Amino acid sequence: MNRTLPLILAVALFMEHMDSTVIATSLPAIAEDMQTSPVALKLALTAYLVSLAIFIPISSWMADRFGAKRVFRGAIAVFIVGSVFCAVSGSLTAFVFSRFLQGVGGAMMTPVARLVLVRSTPKRELVSAMAWLTVPALVGPMAGPPVGGFITTFFTWHWIFLINVPIGLIGIVLAGRVLPDIEPVGAAPIDAIGFFLSAIAASGVVFGLSVVSLPALPPWVGMTTLAIGTIGGMVYVMHARRATSPLLNLRLFKEPVFRAAITGGSLFRIGNGAVPFLLPLMLQLGFGLTPFQSGMLTFVSAIGAIAMKFLAPLTLRAGGFRTVLLFAAICGSAFIAANGFFTPQTPPAVIMVVLLGAGFLRSLFFTSTNALVFADIEPKEVSQATAISAVAQQISVALGVAIAGGILEASAYFSGGAITLSSFSTAFLIVAAITALSVVPYIGLARDAGSAVSGHGRQSAPGE
Repeated sequence: MNRTLPLILAVALFMEHMDSTVIATSLPAIAEDMQTSPVALKLALTAYLVSLAIFIPISSWMADRFGAKRVFRGAIAVFIVGSVFCAVSGSLTAFVFSRFLQGVGGAMMTPVARLVLVRSTPKRELVSAMAWLTVPALVGPMAGPPVGGFITTFFTWHWIFLINVPIGLIGIVLAGRVLPDIEPVGAAPIDAIGFFLSAIAASGVVFGLSVVSLPALPPWVGMTTLAIGTIGGMVYVMHARRATSPLLNLRLFKEPVFRAAITGGSLFRIGNGAVPFLLPLMLQLGFGLTPFQSGMLTFVSAIGAIAMKFLAPLTLRAGGFRTVLLFAAICGSAFIAANGFFTPQTPPAVIMVVLLGAGFLRSLFFTSTNALVFADIEPKEVSQATAISAVAQQISVALGVAIAGGILEASAYFSGGAITLSSFSTAFLIVAAITALSVVPYIGLARDAGSAVSGHGRQSAPGE
């Protein structure tokens, strides 16, 4: 396998995933400079998520129409421009617009990178290649808080965005030299109605969930947009059933392996999407740690994610997708539940061991299910599978944060208005239960499901 290709794609995705979390640590400093409040500035976080939700569905059509390599490099360029605009923004309005522009680039980078990788990699090597794309998605959110705290403390918040410029330029150059020239495949005319409906649906759901969980606006605004997004999604489903070439082809869900991978992955991601939100808050509000201290403690889970990269292919070859995913889902949910039993007296070493194991299992699960998505998909359907997978990921993560935030709010309401350590314990146990539900879609899989990708039950060829 050409290891340079997934490595270049992974570097670009690490930049995007870390940037989406690094800003959270720096909100107070940015708000002070712009003479606004951190709560109001959370609209910038929401703007980025809404931009992803709107443009991810069209990313695969763009790659088919104009060429994946060209679109990927263009996405990095847009992300760089958005980063520069963020750094020079002097008002809340300008900053929200800049983050939205960044999201346009980010929406194209992740799914198109996965599309390039799948189309350029033989199925028997897909697990190993996919691991490189899984690591930045897991390490980035964990690296964001300590990196953001360090830059904001010792430099200025502007460098959080300016540092993307040299990284992005290097990525554009290397992508131009290394990425294969995947020619346009003659995409059908764009499904304009489908794009409009999917934009309403995905952005309404993501915006609504974000406002409900991180209230920068009145809760009724979030509930209203969530309802509009849900209705838009139902209308899109009716449209997709009639359209000849829908933007997101929901007929792929008739394929049982694809359906299990998307459904199980979404349930697992709902629970795990809540952890980066809950854990730093618990360590800071409940344990009295500084943002930098909590960030350095939680970063240990990234070590587990990196270690998995070397073991995932061997693990899947030995056990197959069904066994590995059931094991990772059950044990991963148990590790999430373990967070609920932490106290300020818990030795840091114990917390680090739990987070290390959680990082390993989380990375093993996502590497496996992300590869399983494409196990039985025809080459002509890869772009559609990529877009659907990316949309499902964004919505499930937003739903996880919203559920976690709602649990904390409800717990605070019933305990007299204060978020206590027991509030976090309750939240971790509930999201762990949701994570455990991800085993259900995989129970019905055949033991040899996806064997062409995992290599399970296949004799190794000489020298393989």
